[in-house]
Amino acid sequence: MSHREATAPLVDERLAGETTPYVDALEAYVSAGPGRYNVPTHKGGPGAPRRLVDAVGLRALELDIPPLIIGIDGDADSSPYARAQQLAARAWGARRTWFLVNGASHGNQAACLALAHRGREVVVQRNVHSSVIDGLVLSGLRPIFVAPELDERLGIAHCVTPAALRAALALATDPAGVIVVSPSYYGTTADLGGLVEAAHERGVAIHVDEAWGAHFAFHESLPRDALSAGADLVVSSTHKMLGSLTQSAMIHLGDTDRIDEQQLDQAVTTLESTSRSALLALSLDAARHRAVTVGHGLIEASLPALRSVRERIAALPGLDVLDDRVVGSMGIAAVDPFRVCVDVTGGGADGLMLGRLLRTAHDVHVELTGANVMVAIFAMGERFRDGDRLVSALSGALASAAESTDSSLPLHIDARAPDWGGLAMTPRDAFFSPSCAVEIEAAVGRVSVESLAVYPPGIPNVLPGELLGAELIDFLVSSRARGAFIRGASDPTLETVRVLA
Repeated sequence: MSHREATAPLVDERLAGETTPYVDALEAYVSAGPGRYNVPTHKGGPGAPRRLVDAVGLRALELDIPPLIIGIDGDADSSPYARAQQLAARAWGARRTWFLVNGASHGNQAACLALAHRGREVVVQRNVHSSVIDGLVLSGLRPIFVAPELDERLGIAHCVTPAALRAALALATDPAGVIVVSPSYYGTTADLGGLVEAAHERGVAIHVDEAWGAHFAFHESLPRDALSAGADLVVSSTHKMLGSLTQSAMIHLGDTDRIDEQQLDQAVTTLESTSRSALLALSLDAARHRAVTVGHGLIEASLPALRSVRERIAALPGLDVLDDRVVGSMGIAAVDPFRVCVDVTGGGADGLMLGRLLRTAHDVHVELTGANVMVAIFAMGERFRDGDRLVSALSGALASAAESTDSSLPLHIDARAPDWGGLAMTPRDAFFSPSCAVEIEAAVGRVSVESLAVYPPGIPNVLPGELLGAELIDFLVSSRARGAFIRGASDPTLETVRVLA
């Protein structure tokens, strides 16, 4: 169901789409041929290693310009850089937008610092990205966790319901705000209107990690975006879905008095590099311009192709896809068509095996391979033939698995993570407490000082300050044995783990 009138303009094209001020300023600077007696000392190419020039091209090095150049970004609010951010705010419907060059992680951490001005506790969706947990360490906020709805059959987490959020808020005595995730890693989106209402009823701000939903604002058929739902603060990982360079993102401030603009600006600046990458910022300006001017048409053209891909995958033996059939259950309000979540439980092989076969036999790489699901991502402008290689590779991988897999193996693998341990202390207190490394089998009942997350999707299975249970340790060890990467582990082999001394 659309959240906008199809005939209504999504943005003011005259204001938001006519120029790329930051890109234009950088190109004008390069064209003028300035004498470069500042950093970076590659000086636009002449001082660069030959292999770097060969790899990225001379033009990229010419545009790699340091911050604080007058006429580019050294003129405060009147600079082309500031104008580019203002245009981004108009495009997404924000009061103010900041470009981020350390990914959406930077935005989540800044959000925690900003919220810490408002109280001592924060209600946090338990399957947030690990960058939010890093933000709790930085800010000192005490989390009150709210669990998302779980798909028991597939062993994956989806969205928080408004009822669950209200119950968690009732436990808070000094709430600073709420942090939720929508869309999920699997492309499912929450009832954002209901979540915003629940937070605002309590008089607190809600920050939405919308890392995977940067494109929602540009087509009426896509799931509702967080700013239009009334969120106070939104992180948008622009590189994920709108084609800016890896590590570039944005944070948007809504039309709200629940977050102080200057406190947020200070938080963003505190965590930002003083050597901000012009190339990353340039890519954000270009991605915004493309989304505003042609994004609607590209999305419109892609939707039939994405429906076709889903239908063709679901027709393969033993496979299915998450689609609108799940809407209304497990806290799900909508499904992003650009994320194809494949249910592999009927295919005779787990997703990790199929993922390996896709890579080794077909050189096809998907975003996530888990025991019971795989996630493939498509971009704006996808055409019917763009899904051919994935569908063909999946068909081949299934055939190979059928030939090599022991038929006695179960088709369904219980990949559900065990329940989270209790919070013995705040993540910040645990982070700064004396610690020691112990063999992981000996860590049962100890308090972790690490944030450990099976990656992808990077959702923490254990947090600093939480107790380590036997089932959880078994899950981490078995995930590592199946080839998963454990983000946050000081010992990549997971033979040891750091706990409270």
